[in-house]
Amino acid sequence: MTFTWLKGHGTENDFVLLPDHDGRVHGDLDPGFVAVLCHRRRGIGADGVMRVIRADAAGITDAGEAEWFMDYRNADGSLSEMCGNGIRVFVRHLIDEGLVDASAPIPVATRDGVKVIEEAGDRLRVDMGTFVVGEHSDVSVPGHRWPAREVHTGNPHAVVFVGSVDEAGPLTEAPGFDRTVYPEGVNVEFVERRGERHVGMRVHERGSGETRSCGTGACAVGLATALADEVRPTPDAPVRYRVDVPGGTVQVEWTADDHLILEGPAVIVARGEMEWIA
Repeated sequence: MTFTWLKGHGTENDFVLLPDHDGRVHGDLDPGFVAVLCHRRRGIGADGVMRVIRADAAGITDAGEAEWFMDYRNADGSLSEMCGNGIRVFVRHLIDEGLVDASAPIPVATRDGVKVIEEAGDRLRVDMGTFVVGEHSDVSVPGHRWPAREVHTGNPHAVVFVGSVDEAGPLTEAPGFDRTVYPEGVNVEFVERRGERHVGMRVHERGSGETRSCGTGACAVGLATALADEVRPTPDAPVRYRVDVPGGTVQVEWTADDHLILEGPAVIVARGEMEWIA
């Protein structure tokens, strides 16, 4: 078959987008097909794939006012509940194509519920919703072991505070973690302090390996750092952290109603047509 694709990124966390508005092009995405598209030598190359489909065409029954559903897959073809960088790229595409009204908040259905996105100049703000904080368990790489804070922000995360993100090593293999705490795998964030309410992080994502950025991970890091700093939001003063990632910078805001807001850039960089030969 021949199909249209686009390539975009948010702080260099990159994605292939597959427009399939009425669900007539791709059907259920085959994991092998997704993995080949994401392969950086045999395919287009990306950290994940998003099918751009209307919620009703995807059979989403709890989409509320959201017309669109972000059907997101990791680079290995596995399903992912949510992607904070990906949803900004997804909405940037919808805005660029005139498929949504950018003058109003834009609801998008995901496997982690409906998220609402707004333009903020050349950046996009995503209300990532609420979160769940768990206990501590150990995370390890060769030669190091640390306690990690369990945080769920649409995806499961283990947040580790280190003296330097270089201590994480090459991250060519997944860090060790407690599978009784994370039976379905986990994204691991290594965090160093860089200033007041300012941190840097590296991340190893389940199903994708080390990536240049992770939106749900940045939210988990911002929250975990605020908890470590013993600061809490008030109605007049949300808690904000700057999170530097290898691919750029995002802002994380913790609001008084316990929502996390992720703000950062998103850009479409290429598009084309591909003939798929199975």
